[in-house]
Amino acid sequence: MSTRIVVNPNGSFRIEGDFSLVDAEGTAFGLGGRSMIGLCRCGHSANKPFCDGAHSREGFRDPAVARDLPPRPGR
Repeated sequence: MSTRIVVNPNGSFRIEGDFSLVDAEGTAFGLGGRSMIGLCRCGHSANKPFCDGAHSREGFRDPAVARDLPPRPGR
């Protein structure tokens, strides 16, 4: 299964499929065999980079509607 990233409205990034998550040094996070995780998007999680539901408590709001990015500069 390929990796899919879903930007949940008013919530987390949901990562699904075949993926690994590493820190800036390249060390992998132990994901306990999970093929789906939620990553914090609001900045309030006590378990960053993972989502702990803090977006609901903090009233985080962002509809996360898909859009096109502008062309990269110099292209």
